[in-house]
Amino acid sequence: MERKIALVTGGSRGLGRDIAINLAKKGLDVIITYNSNNKAAEEVILEIIKLGQKCKAFQLDTTCVSTFDAFFENVTSYLKNNYGNPNFDYLINNAGTGLYVPFMETTEKQFDEMCNIHLKGVYFLTQRAVPFMNNEGGIINISSGLARFTLPKSSAYAAMKGGIDVFTRYVAKELAHKKIRANSVAPGAIATDFGGGENKTNEQKRQLISAATALGRVGEPEDIGAIVAFLCTDDAKWINGQRIEASGGVFL
Repeated sequence: MERKIALVTGGSRGLGRDIAINLAKKGLDVIITYNSNNKAAEEVILEIIKLGQKCKAFQLDTTCVSTFDAFFENVTSYLKNNYGNPNFDYLINNAGTGLYVPFMETTEKQFDEMCNIHLKGVYFLTQRAVPFMNNEGGIINISSGLARFTLPKSSAYAAMKGGIDVFTRYVAKELAHKKIRANSVAPGAIATDFGGGENKTNEQKRQLISAATALGRVGEPEDIGAIVAFLCTDDAKWINGQRIEASGGVFL
């Protein structure tokens, strides 16, 4: 059986790490990107090799569109050398950072940073990726529960994630000729180092989220990775253009 290959941005830590490992558990080979933490990326590679799959890490700053062409030159060279062709099957746009600042105090610089990593970077990385994606592959964009409900201090971040949900629907429509599916997965509050680790360390916020969540707790990375991996299988072949919220039922 031909190996399927997934590219996960920000795959060295947090949600991205769990996504990459769950993809490997589904029998996919994985390419991950990291921004600065090469050591964490190497640890993910070792975990995936233990699962019997191939994994390769590449450095990428997903805010820097001017580097995307060179990035894909490196990726496709690796693919040609190891698989005989430059193509892959799934793109998971996961890389991101958080921002917790009131709307009235958000600066243009902060807004631009959120746009560059969560919207502009995703838009143009996807555009560069599509020529190398096999027909009947898929794109999964990581959105946020904050695009549906509101919590103070997240207006800039959440606005970009709302844009991602709309972008996902357009991609699903415009790439239909290649039978490439596009969906967004919207986590609720997840206990990672994201955004300074607020959802791990801010006990007041954790209690608020837990009380407002039907399943009664803050999410963990392992609550999300298997959902993304499922979308990268034939079992999910009829799911397209959807926003799938994985939040344990927060603010229902």
